[in-house]
Amino acid sequence: MTFTTWSRHLLVGLLLAAAILAPVGQGNYITYVLTSWLIFSIAAMGLNLTLGYAGQVSLAQASFMAIGAYTTALLTLAGWHWMLAMPVGLMLCFVVGLALGYPALRVQGHFLAFVTLAFNTLVFLVLRNEDWLTGGNYGLMGMPRPDFGIFKTMRQVDFYYFTLVVTVIAALVMWGIVRSPWGRAFKALRENPIRAESLGVDTRRITLLAFAIGSAYGGLAGALVTSLVQFIEPGSFSLLHSLRILLMVVVGGAGFFFGPFVGAAVVILLPEILRFTEGYYLIIYSALVIVMLAFVPNGLLGIGARLRERFLAPRQRADMAQGAKLE
Repeated sequence: MTFTTWSRHLLVGLLLAAAILAPVGQGNYITYVLTSWLIFSIAAMGLNLTLGYAGQVSLAQASFMAIGAYTTALLTLAGWHWMLAMPVGLMLCFVVGLALGYPALRVQGHFLAFVTLAFNTLVFLVLRNEDWLTGGNYGLMGMPRPDFGIFKTMRQVDFYYFTLVVTVIAALVMWGIVRSPWGRAFKALRENPIRAESLGVDTRRITLLAFAIGSAYGGLAGALVTSLVQFIEPGSFSLLHSLRILLMVVVGGAGFFFGPFVGAAVVILLPEILRFTEGYYLIIYSALVIVMLAFVPNGLLGIGARLRERFLAPRQRADMAQGAKLE
């Protein structure tokens, strides 16, 4: 095992230990904020696959959270268990994401962003106006939290650990995807679609898969939101929330596996940490984000990659050259 691999495993272990210990001794509100961080990390993971790995701009991640949330809410209110309702929401998001991916086959860049923006607005209007199904502006309430017999999630801390388990599973699945041939195809599509197609990559299928899988992750986050707040309404999934998820991916580092977790921590947790400044916390938070985007366009994890390339890469090249001489 190389030093880089060993240090990465150590970092993952420390982060997981920190996540397990984070709610210990905390009140319900702090635990609620930590749970929100995990949920939005899942949503950002999906957008990171679509944008960071496949290079497809999307401003519709909140709409897929809405589809997953409302589907899960309606089914659980009808008597379904959360574990049965959630996969239905995921499959619906996967299918709708697959359909939304078709415009990406014809338009790119800001044109694709406008298409996904329009879809987000469409979903918002449907949720607000079709009150016979969605409750309209009044929303839906009273959705039960998952109950597994010996383990119940009604307490905030119990639901946090349930969400943590779901997040770890989602992260492991995403790790398998980005390390698979699909993941390499996503990166090839992002770097140069024409070259990728010339090398035999089915760019049409890969583009659709990027949207579909990323959308399913948004649906999973929405299903968890339903149980967390036990109340949903259209304003919870507006364009503003899609922009927040986009900010998480960009701030954390698009194309970096742990970028969504770092970005979600900045967007969700940092404002809470800055509350000691009272009325100035939003001003300080906004200023920090602006400075970060101006001077670190590759995100916070991009700083580490840049330092690694600057200091470790020359040493590795020197070691390789020394090894070649010895041979």
